[in-house]
Formats: sequence, C-alpha cells, structure tokens
Amino acid sequence: MSRDVRRGRRRRPSRAVRSGVNASAGGDFAKAFRCFRRAATAGVPAVYVNDNFGQWRSDFRATVAHCCSSNSPGHRVSRRLRPNPRDYFVLKPKHSGFYDTTLETLLESLGVRRVIVTGMAGNICVLFTANDAYMRGLRVIAPGDCIVSNTPEDNSQALRQIALVLKGRVTPSDRLQFTGPRPIKSSPRVGV
Repeated sequence: MSRDVRRGRRRRPSRAVRSGVNASAGGDFAKAFRCFRRAATAGVPAVYVNDNFGQWRSDFRATVAHCCSSNSPGHRVSRRLRPNPRDYFVLKPKHSGFYDTTLETLLESLGVRRVIVTGMAGNICVLFTANDAYMRGLRVIAPGDCIVSNTPEDNSQALRQIALVLKGRVTPSDRLQFTGPRPIKSSPRVGV
C-alpha cells in the first residue's frame, strides 16, 4: 500500500490537509488509518512514497520529522499515519512514485503483483503512481475513501481514470480483504 500524506514545505496545503479530514474532497483520514491498521495486522507490507520537497540532502526520517512537527500543515494527519519500523519508504523527486526512484526494484524484491494506492493529490501523485504501476503490469486497487484531492471533482476524475483507463479496482476501504502476506502475491500499501 502506498501512502503520500506528508506535505508542508513550500506548498500551500489543501483544505483537506489543513482540516485533517475532509470527506467532501474525497478522502477520510480516519478510514485510511483503520485501513492501514487492518493491512498491517494482516502482514501486508506498507511502502511510504513521499516528495523530497526539492531537499536533495534530506532523508525519509527527516521528512517525517518535519511533517509531524506542530508548525507543519497537516501535522495531525502525519502523526496519525506515520510509518512504523517495519514499513518501507521511497523518496520521490516528481509526481510518480516510480519516476527516478527505487520503488520498482523494491516491489520486485517483495514479489508484488498488486498495489493498493492511497494518499493526497489523488489527481496528481496517486494517479501518476497508479498509471506507472499499471504500465509495469501491476494490478491497481484504489480505496476511494483513502484518496484525497483539492476538490471533489478532481478526486472523482482521478478515480474514474484509475477504473477506466488503468483497469483498476476502485472500492471503499472497508471492502478490502487482507489475508496476510503470500510469498509472491502480497499487496504492499503504496502512498503517494
């Protein structure tokens, strides 16, 4: 499962980030948190894919620390969805989690054939990552209530693209069934 929930440097956060939960823009972070917890309990690996915010000397821990600090927009969400020591992470320089990163190599090493994409900027980062996953032959699952965009229209359009163009499965998060890791078929959670 992929998550891209950390914003804060040089960008004005969306209303969804500032409020922490904004179902009208398409996502519900409480549902996302429950979904992530159910997946983790089942042993499904999580891959955090986050912007490096143009900070080429930063690392993931520094990015998480910045996003969880009380002066960062969205810090409440970041604190709630922060990674645990078993999770994987990838820093990305652009919109897609695959572009110029190690994500493809990581997923191959985990034997992944399906990804569950979640996160912010559903019409940009999540959609671009889902597209690149599809182009690499991975099945895409998108829990629509765990994806948020700046507007409801942007979010709906992104979810339609994932369903129609990428042949992805768009579903509410509570309908996802996590059966635990399988040697070759585990579905990492990817956040963009």
